[in-house]
Amino acid sequence: MDKETLVGKFLVWRAKNIADRYFLILLSAFLGVLAGLAAWLLKSSVFWIERVMTAEFRIQTQNYWYVLYPGIGILLTVLFLKYVVQDETKHGIPRILYVISRLGGRMKQHKMFSSLVGSSLTAGFGGSIGLEAPIISTGSSFGSNLAQFLRLNYKSTTLLIGCGAAGAMASIFTTPIAAVIFSLEVLMLDLTTSSIIPLLMASAMGAITTKILLADEILVHFRVTEPLAIADIPFFIILGVLTGLVSLYFNRMTHFVTDRLESLRSIRMRVLTGAILLGLIIFLFPPLYGEGYDAIRLIIAGRYADLLNSSLFYSFRDHTWIFVAFILFLILFKVIATTLTTESGGIGGIFAPSAVTGGLTGFVFAHSINQSGFTRVLSEANFTLVGMAGVLGAVLHAPLTAIFLIAEMTNGYELMVPLMITSTISFVTIKTFDPHSIFTKRLAERGELITHHKDQAVLTLLNVRELIETNILTVPPDASLGDLTHVIARSKRNLFPVVDENSNFFGLIILDDVREDMFQTEKYGLPIIRYMFQPSGEEVVSPNDSMETIMERFRLTGNYNLIVIENGKYAGFVSRANIFNAYRQTLIDVSHE
Repeated sequence: MDKETLVGKFLVWRAKNIADRYFLILLSAFLGVLAGLAAWLLKSSVFWIERVMTAEFRIQTQNYWYVLYPGIGILLTVLFLKYVVQDETKHGIPRILYVISRLGGRMKQHKMFSSLVGSSLTAGFGGSIGLEAPIISTGSSFGSNLAQFLRLNYKSTTLLIGCGAAGAMASIFTTPIAAVIFSLEVLMLDLTTSSIIPLLMASAMGAITTKILLADEILVHFRVTEPLAIADIPFFIILGVLTGLVSLYFNRMTHFVTDRLESLRSIRMRVLTGAILLGLIIFLFPPLYGEGYDAIRLIIAGRYADLLNSSLFYSFRDHTWIFVAFILFLILFKVIATTLTTESGGIGGIFAPSAVTGGLTGFVFAHSINQSGFTRVLSEANFTLVGMAGVLGAVLHAPLTAIFLIAEMTNGYELMVPLMITSTISFVTIKTFDPHSIFTKRLAERGELITHHKDQAVLTLLNVRELIETNILTVPPDASLGDLTHVIARSKRNLFPVVDENSNFFGLIILDDVREDMFQTEKYGLPIIRYMFQPSGEEVVSPNDSMETIMERFRLTGNYNLIVIENGKYAGFVSRANIFNAYRQTLIDVSHE
C-alpha cells in the first residue's frame, strides 16, 4: 500500500473521529515538541562549537583567531547551502511572511533542517547573529510541511505555521506568553478562539521541552536583583526616546550595509568582503562574537569591565570614559557585524543583535549618568533589561512581544511598568520615521506584504484562471451584421468578442453600438468590423496578473468586465460580480471559526 493511500485512509478516519478544532490542538502540541527538540539541538550545537573554538583564548591578550573564525563559519554555511541543500532562497521572518502572503503557506521541505544547520555553523564560529529567526523558520517549516502532508486548507496551514513559530520562539527563550504574542503581532495571525488555543498549546509544549533538555547555562535568562524606584521613571522615558533613535539607526544601517553587499554581483566577492570586514570588527570588539547575550550576563552580574577581555583595550578596563566609548562602538558596530554576517552568506536573525544593542544602550545610558554624579544612582542592570525591550520592540515594530519577552526572561514582572513606558515611547519614536519594521520594509516596497492586510490576503488566495468566463459568445471577423443578430438572439450578454478560429482576438462589439442598426434589415450585409472597437490596454488583463492588478484595472476603467488575453489569444472575460462572489466565499473560509 503506497503512502498516498495510507494518508488518504488516515484522513478519512480522522474526519469521522476527530473534530477539526481538536485535531489542530493535537497537531500544535506535536509541533511544540518538535520545535523544542530543534531548539535544543541548535543551542547545544552552537554552545559546543563555540566552546571548542574559544577554549584556549586568553583574556589578557587579543586573539587573532577572531579574524578567521567568523569567515570560516560563513564559508561552511555557503558550501552547505550550495552543495547539500542546493537552494539559495532566503531564510528568516521576512521569508515566512512572504510564504504566507504569496505562496499559500507552502514552505520547502529542506527548510526543516537547512536553517538549523546553517545557523549552527554561522553562530558557532562567531557570526554576530541571533538564533531566534533560524529556529522560528525551522518551526514554521515543520508546521507548513505537516499541513501540506495532511492536505489542510490555507487557514489551517497558516495557523500551523504560526504554531511552529510560537513553539520555536517559546523553546529558544522558554517564554511561552511572548511567543504567542509574537505570532499575533509579527506574523499577524487572527486573534480568535480557534487560533489562540493551538498557539498556547504549541508554546507551552515548546517551552517545557527545552526546559527539560537544556542546561541553565545555555538558556537565556536574567534575574532582577534591584527593585524599581519610582524616581527612575523620567529616565525610563528618556531611554524610550533614545532606544527609538538607536532602533532607527539599526534599521537604516541594516539596509545600507545590505545594499552595499548586494551591489557586489559575485558571490565569492560578497563572501570574501563580508568575512574580512566581520573578522576585523570582531577582532577589535570581541563582545560582538556570537549572539552577544554573554555581554548582557556580565552587565547584569556587575562584571561589565570583563567586556574588554581578549581585546586591544584590555588595559583600559579602569578608564571610565574609554570604557564608555568602547560600549558606544559596540552599539554602533553590532548591527554592522550582524548584517555582514547574514548578507555575506551566513544564516541568522536580528532578534539577539537588536536586544543586545538595546541592553548596551540602556547600560551605557545609566552608567554615564551614574559616572556624572549629578543625580541619584540608577540601577544599571534594570536599565540594561529595559533597554533590551526598547530596541527589540521598535526594530520589530512589536512592543508587546518585547515587553513580555523581557518580563518572562527575568522570571517576573518587577519591571513591567518601565518596560511598558520605554517600549511604547521607543515604538512611537521609530514609527514616526519608519512605518514598516525591519522584517516588512522590503516586502512592503515590493508590494508583497499582505499578511498585515486581510483584504489583500484574501485577494491573493483567489485564482484568476478559475474566475475566467468562457461562455460568452464570439463572432468571427468576417461576419456581417446579419450574422451578429443571430448571435445576439442566443446570447444573454451585451458584449461580443471578435475572434477567429485560432482564438486570435481582433476587437470587441458592444450591443448598444449596434442596437439601432440591428432592426434595419437593409444593413444586415454590413461587415461587423464597422461596429468593432479596440479596448484600451487597461481593459485587457492576463491570467498571470495578480488579483490586486486586476482590481486596480476595474477601478481605473470603471468597467464591469475585463478581457483576458494570454499570449495574444482570447481566453475569456473576468467580471466584478464573479470576483466579488469568490472573494466573499474565500473570506468566509478563511475567517470561519
